[in-house]
Amino acid sequence: MTGISTWSRRCVRALGVVLALAASPSGYGAAAEALRFDTFGGDTWSQELRLEGDVLGQCDQVELHSPVERAIAWTDGKRFSGEVELLEGGNRVYAVCLDDGQEAGRSAEQQWVLRAQEKPEAWVRVTTDEQSIRLDAGRSSPASGRPAPIVSYRWNARDGNPAPLVGLPAETEVVELAVPERDGEYYVELLISDALGRSSRAAGVFRVNEGRATEVDLMRDHPAWVDEAVLYGVAPFFFGNGDYNSIAARLDAIAALGVTAIWLSPVTAAPADDFGYAVSDHFALRASFGTEEEFRQLVDAAHARDLKVLMDFVPNHFGDRHPYYRSAHEQGERSPYYDWFERGPKGEISSYFDWDHLKNLDYDNPEVQRYIAAAFKRWVLDYGIDGFRVDASWAVRQRAPEFWPALRAELKRLEPDVFLLAEASARDDYQFKHGFDAAYDWTDELGVWAWDKVFQNGKADLARLREALTNQGRGYPDDALILRFLNNNDTGARFISRHGPGLTHVAATLLFTLPGIPLIYNGDEVGAEFEPYDEGPPIEWRDPHGLTPHYSRLSGLRQSYAALSSRAFALVPNDRQDAVLSYRRGADANETPLLVVLNFGADAVDVRLDPRAVRDARRYRDLLTGREYLLESTESRISLQGHQGLVLEPLH
Repeated sequence: MTGISTWSRRCVRALGVVLALAASPSGYGAAAEALRFDTFGGDTWSQELRLEGDVLGQCDQVELHSPVERAIAWTDGKRFSGEVELLEGGNRVYAVCLDDGQEAGRSAEQQWVLRAQEKPEAWVRVTTDEQSIRLDAGRSSPASGRPAPIVSYRWNARDGNPAPLVGLPAETEVVELAVPERDGEYYVELLISDALGRSSRAAGVFRVNEGRATEVDLMRDHPAWVDEAVLYGVAPFFFGNGDYNSIAARLDAIAALGVTAIWLSPVTAAPADDFGYAVSDHFALRASFGTEEEFRQLVDAAHARDLKVLMDFVPNHFGDRHPYYRSAHEQGERSPYYDWFERGPKGEISSYFDWDHLKNLDYDNPEVQRYIAAAFKRWVLDYGIDGFRVDASWAVRQRAPEFWPALRAELKRLEPDVFLLAEASARDDYQFKHGFDAAYDWTDELGVWAWDKVFQNGKADLARLREALTNQGRGYPDDALILRFLNNNDTGARFISRHGPGLTHVAATLLFTLPGIPLIYNGDEVGAEFEPYDEGPPIEWRDPHGLTPHYSRLSGLRQSYAALSSRAFALVPNDRQDAVLSYRRGADANETPLLVVLNFGADAVDVRLDPRAVRDARRYRDLLTGREYLLESTESRISLQGHQGLVLEPLH
C-alpha cells in the first residue's frame, strides 16, 4: 500500500498538536480546559473508543468518562490516552484532570454516536449424517458491550423449502431433524434473545440429494439458485419517471424474459449529478429514486415474482460529499475520520484513478472495515437484499485481502444464500477462495469491456475467442463462475450500436450458451442504444429487431436444459473457423447434450462439423426455431444464414 501508515499519521498528529500549543500563548484558546482531545466527536463503529489528547494543566491522573464507565487514562503529564466503552446511540464523553485526588479541571464535552448495534450474536452450525440433521446454536454469543445471558432459542423452517421439516419450530439450543422426503436445498432460521430483551437472528442451510443430507461449505459453495441465474441490470434513471415505482411497474415484463435476479445500479445516497458511485451515505437510499417504503415495496414485488434483488455496492471509496470526507478535509487531523482515507506520501487523500471526487478508503483502519461490513449487513437484514455486485472489489483486495473472506463469513451467517459478485477478473482464483461466488469474464484475449477484443468493426475474431474459452492455464480456474455480458454500466456505446442487430442476435446466443451467468442490461431486449452514464432519456419499450422473444427463448433454454448451466464445454472443429464457432455443452449422463453452432458472418455458410461431434444422433432439432436437421456422421454438414445461431438437441 502507498502512503504513510496509520501509526505514522498518529505520531505526526500528536507532534502537530504540541507544536501548535507551543506557538500559541493561549494554547487552544479555552483557559478553563485542563485537557484537550486530539479529535472532535463524531460517529464510531466500535464499542471501545480510544481517546488521546494534551494535558494543559497540572494533572497527576486523568479519568475518561462515558455513559458506561469511568476509566483511568495513561498520562505522562503532557499527553493522555485511554479507552472507554460506549452505549449504542449518543454518548456524552469528557476527560477529568485530577490533582492530588481532586478535580482540577476537565475537557470540553464531546458527543460520540456509536453506530454499531449492541446485541447478542446468533450462529447456526449445521452437521449431517445420512439419516439426520443436527442444528446447533451453541456458538451464539452474548453482546460484547453490556453482556447478558442468552435465554431463548427459536428455530423455524424458512418458507419455500422443498418439503416440510418435521421437528420445527423448536425452542431448544440443539435440534435433531430427520432427513426430509424431497431432494433440494433447505434453509432454517434461528432467533435468539438475551436477558435484556435484545435479539438477533441467523440462518443455516443443508442439501438433500437422493435421500441423503449433506452439509454446505458456505465459504466455497455458491447458492444453488445461481446455477440457473439470468441477471437483468436496472438503472432507475431509464425507467419511466426514474424511480422505484417505475421499476416495479416493469417487473412483469422483466420476469417474462426468464430473468431470475435484478441487479440495481447504486441506490445508496449520492449527489443528484452522479450515476451513484460517489456515495455520500452507505446506509441511506438516494432520495430522488423514492422513499424507503417504496424501495421495500420494490424488493417485495420482485420477490413475489421469484426475482432475487442484487444491489450495486461501493466499498472502495466515498464521494467527496460524504460527511466523513468533508470532516477530514475541513478539520484535518482533528477530524475523527482523518485516518479513514488512503493518503499519498505528502499526506494528501488519494482518489480512485483520476476521478478526484472519489476518495479511497484506508482499509488499514478497522473502523473503515466495521463501517463497510455494517452497511452490507443493513441491506440484507433490513430490506432482504439477496446479494451484491461489489464495485472495485479488486481495489479493496489489494489493500486488505483478509476483508472479503471475513465479510463473506459474516453475511453467510445471516443469509446463507446471499450472492457475492466481484467486479474483478474470474481469472484470479482469489475471488473463489476468499469471498466471492462469481466474477467477470475479463481476460487478455476477451478484453475488459463487452468482449471488445473479440468484436470489432462489426466482425468477430473467433481465433481470439477460442483461445479465451479454452485457455484454462492462463484463463479461468476450473471452479470459476463467470459473469458474461454484451453491455453493462461501464461498456460505453451499446453492443448493437457498434455492431448492428444481426451480430447482436448471434452474440446473445453465444452469451446464453456459454458456461457462466448471462446479463441482460437495461433495455438490451429492445435494442436500446443509449450509453449508460448518459442517465436518460427513459427507455422506449419498442422492439424493432425482435430481440425480446429471442432473449426469452434463450433464458427458457438455460432453465430447461441442465447442460447449459453446467461447466462442461468443448469446442467442436469445423471447416469454416473464420466465421463459425461450434461447441458441445453437457457431459453428465443425466444431461441432454447440446450442440451449438454460431455463424458470426453476415453471409450464409455451408459448414462441415467434426463427425465425432454428432455421435449422439442423426437427427437434431434447433431449440430456437423448432427446425430439424439431418446430420450424417460421415458428412455432418449444415447450412446457416448470416448471423444465425443454432442450439441443437439430439433426437432419438
